[in-house]
Amino acid sequence: MSEDSANDSANDGADDSGTDTSGSYVEEGKSFDRDMNYIPDRIVREPEEGADPPQWPVEPGRYRLVAAKACPWANRAIIVRELLGLEEVISLGLAGPVHDKRSWTFDLDPDGVDPVLGVERLQQSYFARYPDYPRGITVPAMVDVPTGQVVTNDFPWITHDLFFEWREHHKPGAPDLWPADVREEMDEVMQRVFTEVNNGVYRCGFAGSQEAYDEAYDRLWTALDWLEERLADRRYLMGSTITEADVRLFTTLARFDAVYHGHFKCNRQKLVELPHLWGYARDLFQTPGFGSNTDFEQIKQHYYVVQTDVNPSQVVPQGPDLSGWTTPHGREQLG
Repeated sequence: MSEDSANDSANDGADDSGTDTSGSYVEEGKSFDRDMNYIPDRIVREPEEGADPPQWPVEPGRYRLVAAKACPWANRAIIVRELLGLEEVISLGLAGPVHDKRSWTFDLDPDGVDPVLGVERLQQSYFARYPDYPRGITVPAMVDVPTGQVVTNDFPWITHDLFFEWREHHKPGAPDLWPADVREEMDEVMQRVFTEVNNGVYRCGFAGSQEAYDEAYDRLWTALDWLEERLADRRYLMGSTITEADVRLFTTLARFDAVYHGHFKCNRQKLVELPHLWGYARDLFQTPGFGSNTDFEQIKQHYYVVQTDVNPSQVVPQGPDLSGWTTPHGREQLG
């Protein structure tokens, strides 16, 4: 796996990180196609002048990660930031779980204003840099605090660069999320996880025809069966230690029974009925940085309220029972 590849592929499928904030995601008669056109700037240790896309310098305290615990793509960045111990280096602004047609908003903060950026909507940081920004207002986003301008919202590169470019600021003993000895295989695993699972649930949920849904459903469960088998004899996706691949899979598994099984019609089985995946998900949930950044109520609020073409009533279900997430997983024996 090259340090120059963040791995999530383009054009595989509008997304709940805010590419479409209207609540309309399903196109009648069509398969779901994710818009992966993000602001490509990067924050790097040694920026090159005149680089295309632009490069910004790593500077502790300069940037604010704006995210939402409801969104799986943003949840990745929140988890990685804590795993690497970057809490004192990059501040965190949290948007509420329910956005409107314009933007993610800071409903969780006093008076609905982000205390560092001084804005009510993430949209204001996008417009500070691009007054006529034509695309969706997405999380996660890295914002330059001095100017209030968005730097990048390219979520695969954000977590990639938190590891590679901010290494001097990692906490002692921070996990090696991109181990060199398995990086080539990890690249292949993350690619399949993204296309078939992370994005696969959306292809099911936002399918505009029976044929599109059937194809998406079959693809998703082929991949989940592969993962169930893979995790039968290894504790994590790449072996005995946590990697970026595990972070990327976890955020989908955490939402599976609460949202994807019913809301997105991914209902062959529940996660709790897949013994290896369920044990693996609990193992990660009970690892510092994962469960503490997983908010099931915000997750349900986001999907069931915002995605009105899938759930026009906006009724949020009370279930499922979440008590199992803290039960023993028994996977320590695998490494």
